[in-house]
Amino acid sequence: MTATDRSIELINAAAQAAADKLAHDIIAYDVSDVLSITDAFLLASAPSDRQVKSIVDEIEERLSKDLGAKPVRREGDREARWVLLDYVDIVVHIQHSEERVFYALERLWKDCPEIDLPEEAKATRGKAAAHADATAGDQDGELL
Repeated sequence: MTATDRSIELINAAAQAAADKLAHDIIAYDVSDVLSITDAFLLASAPSDRQVKSIVDEIEERLSKDLGAKPVRREGDREARWVLLDYVDIVVHIQHSEERVFYALERLWKDCPEIDLPEEAKATRGKAAAHADATAGDQDGELL
């Protein structure tokens, strides 16, 4: 079994919304062969809690406005370290960069086929590492 056309449409819209809000390392997996509860996972991250919330809000707004989709469940919103949006057909995980590294969801789903995403979303790959390198010498919140 493969992800439905509707799932792919939702994934692409969510990935584009995340990219528009400068999410890092956006990737999607077709998990329909290994899970019966959903077709696809979208993973993305951000370096701050505030940006995680902004990405989540943009995804929700875009999917609702453009595709008439609303999540049946939203978890982790209070801390904004790992927010999960469950649309039944897809599940979106937006994580703080530290949680993304610690939990390494990509390791769990690496055997599942990757879903091709819009170019802007693909361009975010490696952004978390680049951001970490750029802020490694950060003193008092300002880049050197």
